[in-house]
Formats: sequence, structure tokens, C-alpha cells
Amino acid sequence: MKIKRIETFTTRQLSVVRVTSEDGLQGYGQIAPYHANISALVLHQQVAPHALGADLDQIEALAEKVVREEHKFPGSYICRAVGGLDTALWDLKGKRMGKSVSELLGGQPGKVKIYGSSMKRNISPQEEANRILRLKETQGIEAFKIRIANNFANDVDVYPGRSEEVVRAVRAAIGDSTQLYVDANSGLTPAKAIETGKMLADYGVCHFEEPCPYMELEWTKQVADALDIPVTGGEQDTDLVQFKRMIQMRAVDIVQPDICYVGGLSRALEVARMAEAVGMTCTPHAANLSMLTVFTLHMVSAIPNAGKYMEYTIEEDAWTNGLFVEPLTVSDGAVQVPQGPGWGITVRPEWLEKAEYQVSE
Repeated sequence: MKIKRIETFTTRQLSVVRVTSEDGLQGYGQIAPYHANISALVLHQQVAPHALGADLDQIEALAEKVVREEHKFPGSYICRAVGGLDTALWDLKGKRMGKSVSELLGGQPGKVKIYGSSMKRNISPQEEANRILRLKETQGIEAFKIRIANNFANDVDVYPGRSEEVVRAVRAAIGDSTQLYVDANSGLTPAKAIETGKMLADYGVCHFEEPCPYMELEWTKQVADALDIPVTGGEQDTDLVQFKRMIQMRAVDIVQPDICYVGGLSRALEVARMAEAVGMTCTPHAANLSMLTVFTLHMVSAIPNAGKYMEYTIEEDAWTNGLFVEPLTVSDGAVQVPQGPGWGITVRPEWLEKAEYQVSE
């Protein structure tokens, strides 16, 4: 069966992809969020010519073919666009076979425990502690991630001492039995990251994410080698060769591909397999309540080296509101993998109708 049509429904932040096969069956996927209107143009101009008429069952091979054929344009935008095609094809395959994507991968679409992920630095330590405690009490969440340092700031904190203040406040609020993760978003040099990591150890932090600028693998490895706390990273990376190097050199202890950034589920699964081969945990990045979280729920319910908790944002982004007919919910610290064939969700028709429409066929 061949790919007949590729459609996108796009806002500035989000682009939903619909792929139609020769017999009229349709699958839905999503391009990576943020400047999605640019990625949608890349999909129609550079990805669709390789995909139209291709065998829709050869999902992994098609994703790699596009990346290879567009080698003069490596990196983020090509992979974001490919991810939209790839995820739509997985949905289409699941619908054709009457199975969820989780089941296609050998998993079971049950409940997945989550860690509540804060995206804020413009919040006082006590306010952060208060809202996280409320979520622990009302939703039963057993783990949380907070932001320390500052994004790509070369050792400059939001204000002097904030990193330790927020860690101290949150730990005091949630107690010692709740897992605490932190994310530095590439904000530190190796010496400062090691110093910070030792402080985090004093507060029982169990996950130190992206301590150094993500492309500086040697810097991150220095930190990982010096600390007992697991160092994590990989969300920004798109090149599978870079992931191979990252994993083999043990620059990180836990690898975190983002399904939409890396080029789709197929390529994220390849990263997970590389990690599994060396006994490394894979905890995918999933920082918003778009289709990305749905994709990630299916992936972690199936891979053998998933972390204990999956990332799940605690923010309410207006641009994801009303996207699904059946919204995701947290209960007892877990989220149900959507049931039914494919991704198991329905994109709200009203959302599609308001979005900018493009088609390649």
C-alpha cells in the first residue's frame, strides 16, 4: 500500500499531520512544537517528494531515506518534519492492524507512572514548592522535576543562590520519599556543574539533566564521571551518530531522546535500542501536552529500558488546549496509555478547522 496524500494543519506552535493511503485509510501524527509553521513548509517541500508513492509499511526505512537524501540540510528542521510523517504512519499502521502502537511494539497499553515536570524559572522557590506539594496531594504524583541554573547561561543563575533555594524549598515540601529531579538546561560549565551536583546529592536528587551545553559531550562526561547522581541528556540531539557517540562514551547515564525532535518514533526507538545494548536507561523527553506526550506514553509502555517515571508537564499551555477529544488525565500519579488502534486519540475537528491547511499529493 502506498502513501497517497500528506496534509498539515498548522499554527505557529503546532502542526498536525494527516497521511492518507491509497485505500483511503488515514493516520495522524505531529511535527515538533515551536515554529511548527516553518517545519510544515519543510515537510511539504523537502519530505513529501520522497514520501508520496512510497510503501507506507516501511516506516523506519522511509524516515532514514529522507534524512539521507536531504543530507545538505541536516539537523532540526528536517528531523522535525520527518517526525510528523513518521508518527502519522505509525498511527496508520496501528489502525490497519487493529492494534495500538504500544501493542505493535510488543508492549501493553496500561498505566504509566509520571514525574511532574516544571517548566518555570520565573517563580519563587516557595511558590514552586507550594504548587508541587498541591499536585502531590491531589494527583498522587511520586516524582517531580524542577529547573535550576539558567538556560545556556554559563554559570549565571536566575539570581545568586536560587538553585539551592528552590531545591531546598521543594525537598522540604515534598519530603524525602518523593523523587526529585532537576534540569539545568545547558546552564553550567563542568566545574560549576560538579559543584552543583554535589549540592544536589545532599538533597537526595536522583536525576541531573543537561548540566552543560548539550553539544559539549566531553564536558557532560566530566560531570557524569565525577558524580554519583545520574546525569541525563539528549533531548536536543537529532543525529543518530551523535547519540551513538554519547552512549558509547558514557557522556550520560540516562539518555533522553525527544520523539518529535529526533525525527519520529522510529528514530527514538533506535536510540532506545542503542542504550539498551549497553545497559542504559532511556527516559524520553516529553515537555508539553501535545501529541508528543501520547507518542511517549506508547513508547515507554513498550521499551524494556524505560525509566521508572515518564516526563509529564505540570504547565497548562494555551496552545495545546482543546487538541484532543479525549484529554489525558493524571490519577494516582499515573496516566493511561490511550486505548484503541494507532495512537488511540482523536484530534478535535474544531482545532483542525481553525488551523492553516496545506496538502501534498
